[in-house]
Amino acid sequence: MRYIDEAAIDGALDPVFMADAIRDAFAGDIVVPVRHHHDIHRPEGEATLLLMPAWTGASQTEAFVGTKIVSVYPMNGARHLPAVMGTYLLMDGTTGAPLVTLDGARLTTWRTAAASALAARYLARKDAAILTMIGAGAMSPFLIRAHCAARPIERVLLWNHNPGRAHDLAAKLKAEGLPVEAVDNREAAIRQADIVSAATLTTTPLIEGAWLKPGTHVDGVGAFKPSMRETDDEVVRRASVFCDTKAGALKEGGDLFQPIRDGVIKAEDVKADLFDLARGTHQGRTKAEEITFFKSVGTAIEDLAAAIAVWKRVR
Repeated sequence: MRYIDEAAIDGALDPVFMADAIRDAFAGDIVVPVRHHHDIHRPEGEATLLLMPAWTGASQTEAFVGTKIVSVYPMNGARHLPAVMGTYLLMDGTTGAPLVTLDGARLTTWRTAAASALAARYLARKDAAILTMIGAGAMSPFLIRAHCAARPIERVLLWNHNPGRAHDLAAKLKAEGLPVEAVDNREAAIRQADIVSAATLTTTPLIEGAWLKPGTHVDGVGAFKPSMRETDDEVVRRASVFCDTKAGALKEGGDLFQPIRDGVIKAEDVKADLFDLARGTHQGRTKAEEITFFKSVGTAIEDLAAAIAVWKRVR
């Protein structure tokens, strides 16, 4: 059985194609059971194991079944290893025969960035020109590329708690032709932004609602556990709130779980998810000065869509 590595996935995909595939998946027929989420207690810190199955529905012309197995070890940075690693198994949906395995971490970065770019199509202003990226980990370059493909971004302000990593990543992306510059003042960078994207594992909010100018779109990608949080209460008070899936984002990501638990907002205040946006049952942004917030925790729909997209291009 063939294995598709990082380089082959990168060669098969581009941000616009991937966002289109994610849109079609949310608008289509894919069955997604509740994902398995297991905490792993390690002497050096807490880790997580995620099992994410999905399969195409009966109405699809070509049938697939897939499962992603992912480990999240936040302490891996000290080992110079990625925090997120995993494998994806794609199978023939008619026979159950294994077709291919793919690098799960790379697939995750592509599909996560594509989901954020897809949300930005509906939620960010069409003239959004300044992107502020919070975090300089493995997700950040993919989010920057995806947002730059979705909107006419002229400047990217990159902040990280470790300034050296921000400067290194900014130099790498600038060499690709992207307008990225590392910054040290997080508040100033957020106050300038038309889009603020965050991909961190913080438990202390890094984005304050008081810093957001009218018309800003906030893209919350990290903080995938209830104990983690990238935005404060003022963000959800000021913003029109959206998410990838209500079943996941309201319970798993601290950016929505905590303010709902504390009575800051209600679950009913979340206006729509990617199903609603992709199917046209909600239009997304309604006015230029509206502040929007998209919370992403990930879903097996996105993984299956990405795996199928790669498989169709490489086979």
